Amino acid sequence: MSHPEQTAQHSVPSGTPSNTAARDALWGLLIGLLGGILGLAPWWITGATLPLQNLWATQVMPAQMPTTLLPLSQYEATTILALLTVGGAVAGLAVRIWSPARRRLVTWCALSGVLVVHVAATIQSFVVLREGLLPGSLPGLYFGGLLAGVIGCVLAALVALLLIASSSTVKATIGFGLMAIPVTSWAVVWVVSTVGFLSVPTAVPTVARWVPAVLVGCALAWCGLRPARRAVAWMLNILFLWLLPALFTAVQSVLGTRVLAGDIPAMLSMGRDVLGRGLGPDGAALPTILLALVIGLTGVGARFVIARRNSLAAG
Repeated sequence: MSHPEQTAQHSVPSGTPSNTAARDALWGLLIGLLGGILGLAPWWITGATLPLQNLWATQVMPAQMPTTLLPLSQYEATTILALLTVGGAVAGLAVRIWSPARRRLVTWCALSGVLVVHVAATIQSFVVLREGLLPGSLPGLYFGGLLAGVIGCVLAALVALLLIASSSTVKATIGFGLMAIPVTSWAVVWVVSTVGFLSVPTAVPTVARWVPAVLVGCALAWCGLRPARRAVAWMLNILFLWLLPALFTAVQSVLGTRVLAGDIPAMLSMGRDVLGRGLGPDGAALPTILLALVIGLTGVGARFVIARRNSLAAG
């Protein structure tokens, strides 16, 4: 007959590492699921009615279009990017703030949660789109192009999650810089979805122009300049502020044109022209870059002064 002490030795206490790991994994998965849902929420609150399609098989009114979890349309390319990548960034930020002991496990579980939401939304949306499009090669090309773009956006969301959730300050800062433009676009989508396109305050476009610079500046201030390798994050973030707005504008201009639709060489030429103007000296990048640098350097200086005072007080 076994003694109670022997039975107790073979029992598994509730706080064992295996139970704790399972709990952390579950929380990580939940973070990913909620992050992915939050990223898509600005589209869902509008009713998630598929935008009108130029290649739709039947003539319908906008309100008669089916429901899709993604706003599939060439005119919504940057919106799709913002909706998907913000989900990954939010999940990564949650993991970073939590900073669990099993960081790698939680990060990959969060990534799995985001991926579940994105894959489900992609499958549902493209099944609906395929059922409604006209038959033929041009609709097939349109379908394939949209699918490739969405897959690219999903991969970008996962990269953002991994960078921001990383324990490396440099990697996280690079992730914050990459997400500054998409987060701003996502916030604008929230405003438009909440108040309606015709009721958007006139100040929103002006504010949206400067928000990425503020976000990047705050990230640089948090990153600091020591050790010297952190200068890589500064250079990349400034590059993002210069390149990404122009790239977003060029992509949206090319995909949104009706005059050149289907004329690939003309569309590419238009894209190069728009990108060149955005990156040139007449573009809007220089003021935003200067603002980000001012905020970043001011933050670094303030942190240095505070640290110096604390050290003096402690001495």
